[in-house]
Amino acid sequence: MRTTRFVVLAATGVLAVTGVTACGGKTEDKATGKANAVTVKATDTACEVDVTELAAGQTSFSVTNSGSKVNEFYVYAAGDRVMGEVENIAPGLTRELRVELPAGTYETACKPGMSGRGIRGGLKVTGAAASVAPDAALTQATASYQRYVTSQTAALLTKTEEFVAAVKAGDVTKAKALYPVARTYWERIEPVAESFGDLDPKIDGREEVIEEGMEFTGFHRIEKDLWTTGDISKDGPIADQLLTDVKAIVAKANAEKLTPLQLANGAKALLDEVASGKITGEEERYSHTDLWDFNANLEGSKAAIAALRPALEQRSPDLVKQLDTEFANVEATLGKHRAGDGWKLHTALSKAELKELSDSINALAEPISKVAAVVAR
Repeated sequence: MRTTRFVVLAATGVLAVTGVTACGGKTEDKATGKANAVTVKATDTACEVDVTELAAGQTSFSVTNSGSKVNEFYVYAAGDRVMGEVENIAPGLTRELRVELPAGTYETACKPGMSGRGIRGGLKVTGAAASVAPDAALTQATASYQRYVTSQTAALLTKTEEFVAAVKAGDVTKAKALYPVARTYWERIEPVAESFGDLDPKIDGREEVIEEGMEFTGFHRIEKDLWTTGDISKDGPIADQLLTDVKAIVAKANAEKLTPLQLANGAKALLDEVASGKITGEEERYSHTDLWDFNANLEGSKAAIAALRPALEQRSPDLVKQLDTEFANVEATLGKHRAGDGWKLHTALSKAELKELSDSINALAEPISKVAAVVAR
């Protein structure tokens, strides 16, 4: 993941779609239940949000990138808790971010170049609005996915403990073998894990965190030492802090109460992670174990959709068929690159093979981008 990505699922919903425009500054129509509509103009030097105050409830931010750099747009609650984000907004494109905001004080942020704290502005939300009305299928979905999160966090903690023990023992071979395995459990529930302030960059931040005034720690700091110098003799304190931070994430994730909209948006966010970091090889730049992460993100996305499946079958059976087809296509394409119980290194794949993977993810992202709107009906 990128340096300052504190994302989505355990906050509240996101719907990202290309080619969407909206009129600015409309407040929610209580009679129809339509969302607020806000227009955002993002450039390389400005983030122009056409309102500073909204009524509580669902809000649709239509974000147009009028600059020359790829941009992102975030809505932050206190402590930089992400309520929603949309990334990879190429110059000239418009994407939509749909979030459900209770009353409170927030910040909006555009991030030209997809880095740093972003260009921020205040946003006040007033009044009261109910969340997306639950029905039996959606209630069951959140309970099912919460069980999945609990199982993954338990495994994350166990494998991180094993990884930390190997690092502290100076066992480079064992630590290298455990590194992609431990990260599998993080990557499966990444949107949940990333939503809790600065724990995310401490655990999963890449070397760019130094540019933002943070210390380079966590998984990727140890990854660098393992694969560049092979010297982890001084990494004991970093490993101890990693385990402390993972324990904190596990406790927070298991206590978080999720909503159906959050599941839908988390499924999309995981595919965005693949497109922005795993395909490019940027994520695991020293170990090149990106395909472990790719597969884990895909599995996490599929788990969220599986939890929502009964509700989706009721509301949009054709969408379910499309999702099944595209998930199967990505799994088959990725499956070509199996290596024993794991995966080939990113550096072993040709440009054509990486493009095939990228195309399959993009094809899956299109129907997944529709799920949040179906859930929000």
